Amino acid sequence: MSEQPVSQQAPVAGGADLRPRVEKLLGDILGLMGFPARLDMQDAADGSLSVALHFEAGPPPGVEQGRRSQVLDSLQFLLNKMLHRPGVDRRWVVLGCGAHPEPRQRREPQQPQAAAEKVPAQAAAPAPKAQAAQPPPPAKQQAQRGAASQAPAQRGAASKAQADGDERTLAVEEDAALREAVRKLAEKSASLGRFYALAAMKQEDRARVLKAVEGVVGLKVAAEGEGRNRRVVFTPEKPAPLPKRSLLPDDDEDDFDE
Repeated sequence: MSEQPVSQQAPVAGGADLRPRVEKLLGDILGLMGFPARLDMQDAADGSLSVALHFEAGPPPGVEQGRRSQVLDSLQFLLNKMLHRPGVDRRWVVLGCGAHPEPRQRREPQQPQAAAEKVPAQAAAPAPKAQAAQPPPPAKQQAQRGAASQAPAQRGAASKAQADGDERTLAVEEDAALREAVRKLAEKSASLGRFYALAAMKQEDRARVLKAVEGVVGLKVAAEGEGRNRRVVFTPEKPAPLPKRSLLPDDDEDDFDE
């Protein structure tokens, strides 16, 4: 009787029944969202299950093909919470729009020896001979040097403000439906004393939101954060505490491993 080769690879947590469960849960969630998609699953190099979502009628708002978004991150977090129960072996599931997501690179802590090797060579070089003291430059030259040293910092601050966006200064076309919905949300935030935030929006849409809420009294609306984490926050002038019966339970942070 011939011997069968034994695989040296350890079994992956989650078992063979993970894919049908992922397909069922994702199908139900995307169907309820109104954005059905075809699922393409494959095993990732880090042991996780990679799922590429090919939306049949285009991706949901805030989702772009081949790029990460808060919508997919939230859907991925919800899916893994539903798949993994406390005390059960877990296998992480990652989602991508139109393509499989690239694995995240983990930063390794820098070792002291490696940090010492990166010290510039000029730091170990002997100090140059002391030179004769030079007379201070005239006041005009000092002012020019000070202005030249401040110019790069000012340009950097201006480019950063332009990148994150002073959305109120952007010239955008008005969206009547968005304006009506945003003003209702602003009036609700002011009357109920509730905090709200609109995330996963483009810079032009944030500008439309900020312009739409002008004139609504009882709250402050501003854009906060940077990059894809930037959001529009509604802050009422008179916040009202939530009733105790509506408070959500604390989430178990240990269950969220990425």
